[in-house]
Amino acid sequence: MRKAKPKKRILLPDPKFGDVLVTRFVNNLMLDGKKSIAYSIFYDSLEIVGKKMKDADKSPLEVWKQALENITPQVEVKSKRIGGATFQVPTEVRPERKISISMKNLVLYSRKRAGKSMAEKLSGEILDAYNQQGAAFKRKEEMHRMAEANKAFAHFRF
Repeated sequence: MRKAKPKKRILLPDPKFGDVLVTRFVNNLMLDGKKSIAYSIFYDSLEIVGKKMKDADKSPLEVWKQALENITPQVEVKSKRIGGATFQVPTEVRPERKISISMKNLVLYSRKRAGKSMAEKLSGEILDAYNQQGAAFKRKEEMHRMAEANKAFAHFRF
């Protein structure tokens, strides 16, 4: 790499919960720079999660964090070209990348869901991820399966 690494931007915690992770998620959720709309979608979806899980002793924010943890991949496959052949080499995921992958998957698969509003779709995907089901959780399982299948090429790790 020729240039110096760019500095990590420091994110401000969100106004309601005071959590930096929430801000990071809202930034992933945001479209066209509409952050206030993204915040309202996220908070509304947490309210819906709270209504659907009245009997649970966890707060909606804890449910969301557990859902993110459930869809966080530990390993992924990266393509590496060796002697004209391309191998899918399983590699461990960096902690920062783990979080970003799980957030992106949660947002992506909630957008693809059927539902009225984005808040409803997101809350549905959060609940599914919390219960270890749904498209985002399947994606994580698929990534792990790919890494397991290509374990023979682990010695090519870079």
